[in-house]
Amino acid sequence: MIKVVVTGAAGRMGREVVRAVSNTPGMGVVGAVDPGHAGEDAGVLAGIKPLGVAVRSDLENVLRETAAEVMVDFTTAKAAAENIRVALNCGVRPVVGTTGIPKEELDGLIRLSREKGIGGLVAPNFAIGAVLMMYFAGIAARYLPAAEVIELHHNQKLDAPSGTALKTAEVIATARGEAAVEDRTELEKLDGARGGTLEGIRIHSVRLPGLVAHQEVIFGGLGQTLSIRHDSISRESFMPGVIMGIKKVRELQEIVHGLDKLIFG
Repeated sequence: MIKVVVTGAAGRMGREVVRAVSNTPGMGVVGAVDPGHAGEDAGVLAGIKPLGVAVRSDLENVLRETAAEVMVDFTTAKAAAENIRVALNCGVRPVVGTTGIPKEELDGLIRLSREKGIGGLVAPNFAIGAVLMMYFAGIAARYLPAAEVIELHHNQKLDAPSGTALKTAEVIATARGEAAVEDRTELEKLDGARGGTLEGIRIHSVRLPGLVAHQEVIFGGLGQTLSIRHDSISRESFMPGVIMGIKKVRELQEIVHGLDKLIFG
């Protein structure tokens, strides 16, 4: 059995992870960490039967005492970076869906994992459909010269733009064989009306209650447009990717960035 510790276990994604791992043969939740809910049963918090796993606040002790193999983290950018460092120092493989970790800090954690020979996964999106959306966007970028990204999330999301939107823009920029079509906007009557820019690609963020996670990439060319859209209707959509990460991360020798590395190699 793959022994899994879940950090952010009381959060919306953490509870989904506890349910998914508990319902998957060959793996189980052996530890749960969430400082605001210490002492509560992780299974009860997740809406399933009691697991006999008390939520705690001391991650390092939990990892060592349970002989955990994998840590799944859905917390905040600041907490996740430190949790990854603790996991690596304990010889535990991190599977992380938390976004907003600064690139410089993530690069340092990847170097640390490489030095220790411990595999891990940091993914901006665990929905397999979202990974395919980014993949198709990379193909379209070779043929259509202009693109903009619109990402839509629930109003509790802390970072903007989303990690998926940033990753998508990077995929498009890498795939593009020439410079982006010139944006001729000379006057923004409202600051930010044209969104933020990464590698010449405009990214727009929407935050509204009722949304989960959605993204549309719109390409423009001579006399035509192409839209590629992915919608996560519920947080369950992320769980197949999380389970895949838990299973495959044991084969890696360092942290990789993006679920596409596991799907496409």
